[in-house]
Amino acid sequence: MAVLLISLSSFGAAELLRHGQRWCTELAIQAGADGVEVRGELLRDPAAELAGLRGRAAVYSSPDGLFAPGGALDTAALDEGLRRAALLQAPRLKMAIGGFDAARSRDGLVALRERLAAQPVELLIENDQTPSAGTLDALQRFFAAQHAAGLDLGMTFDMGNWHWLGECPLEAARAFAPQVRYVHCKGVQRRPDKWVAVPLAESAAPWRAVLRALPAEVPHAIEYPLAGNDLLAVTQAQLAQVRSARGCP
Repeated sequence: MAVLLISLSSFGAAELLRHGQRWCTELAIQAGADGVEVRGELLRDPAAELAGLRGRAAVYSSPDGLFAPGGALDTAALDEGLRRAALLQAPRLKMAIGGFDAARSRDGLVALRERLAAQPVELLIENDQTPSAGTLDALQRFFAAQHAAGLDLGMTFDMGNWHWLGECPLEAARAFAPQVRYVHCKGVQRRPDKWVAVPLAESAAPWRAVLRALPAEVPHAIEYPLAGNDLLAVTQAQLAQVRSARGCP
């Protein structure tokens, strides 16, 4: 594993909104992370915070879907995501597919190919927790369609999100491994009313087998809660655990 990041959502919305993503970024770097994933939905003052994070982010995460509910390419969301990634000097933009529809989104895929060809940011597609954009079938249809349209988009593989939709993460890892270019490391536990994200070592899921099925050389990010009285020590310990899980020094 060449790069280990922290998705800044791991510090919790309350901490991010209290301190800002720059403060959390400095803590992540001090703890030993190689970079961070900046979260668009948790920016307090986007213009100021993005400028302050310039050069520190490896990924910009957009909260918007790539396609609108009717199946059209959401060009405004895409362009804003690309603009923010460029402002950050982040090489990657992460989005979910949103309302993609294999029949109604064909023209949108052509437009997407043309927009991406004109700029350097790499678009990565994440499996989210929605039936339209997070199931094995939905994402297989999307990746087949984008390939037919002449695109070669990579995937952000979130290890935990599959559980929210009743999907098997190991089956998904085997299916999507060739597309995976970024991994969200996330353990899960089932509470009586819902799934919750937890560190890998506390996970009820077969996370070791999932990691083995995924490429080790792509960037990985912690995306589960990091909390404690000594947040720096907690973050250092979790980074060490993920590195050890992937057999990295």
